[in-house]
Amino acid sequence: MMSETMLEIRHADKTFGKGTMNAHVALNDLSIRLNAGDFVTVLGSNGAGKSTLFNAICGTFYLDRGKIYLGGKDITYEKPHRRAMNIGRLFQDPMRGTAPNLTIEENLALSYSKHTRSSLSFALKKEDRELFREKLSVFGMDLENRMQTKIGLLSGGQRQVVTLLMSTLVMPEILLLDEHTAALDPSTAEKVMEITKQIVSENHLTTMMITHNMHQALTTGNRTIMLDEGKIILDFSEEKRKNMKVEDLVNLYSEKKKEAFANDRMLLS
Repeated sequence: MMSETMLEIRHADKTFGKGTMNAHVALNDLSIRLNAGDFVTVLGSNGAGKSTLFNAICGTFYLDRGKIYLGGKDITYEKPHRRAMNIGRLFQDPMRGTAPNLTIEENLALSYSKHTRSSLSFALKKEDRELFREKLSVFGMDLENRMQTKIGLLSGGQRQVVTLLMSTLVMPEILLLDEHTAALDPSTAEKVMEITKQIVSENHLTTMMITHNMHQALTTGNRTIMLDEGKIILDFSEEKRKNMKVEDLVNLYSEKKKEAFANDRMLLS
């Protein structure tokens, strides 16, 4: 039985500053297809096109050429706010994606109302409050007892967990994780990743995660891709990468590019 295609990008091109001496090709004939429930880790050096790919999916800009389909629907020219109804995204900066002067409860209510009500509101029903408490309690961070605390007073890890819950209170069609643990200390990052994997696994949630940690990329999810100069140059299934080590990945990159791999950040992660 064939799996349902959740995301498909066909021949995506994007050049910033086209026609100028500073023109930069950010996406170069990039094509990819994700089946429902796929968890794809995304590697690449700075400027390889990782965040640009996510921005294209979210509608931050329109492609110069190509098509984007989500859940079988052509969203190539759909407005960003319309896409946001079906796309969850977390950023590296824990300050993004929430209103720091609103409480945990109010932030969750605003996010929830985006999907369940005709207008944005943080007016809470009793059942909403109980739902938020129940969801927060699963994470073991005592956030369910701090629902009146302003988001801006939380630690980076606590904030990322709240943002993760905001993105998945109503399950999106795809979840995009843009180095969402990179700014956290190691123990907190590990905790946030555990929670992330739990949510993704339990809900069979189609996910893409940018990371600079090569070991994490090879051991998380069921597929790993590497971008370079706006192209996918390596693409490994779970079976293919099963016994792969970081040095194997580096060697494959060098063979593909005909040059030595030189990205200290990725090698040291």
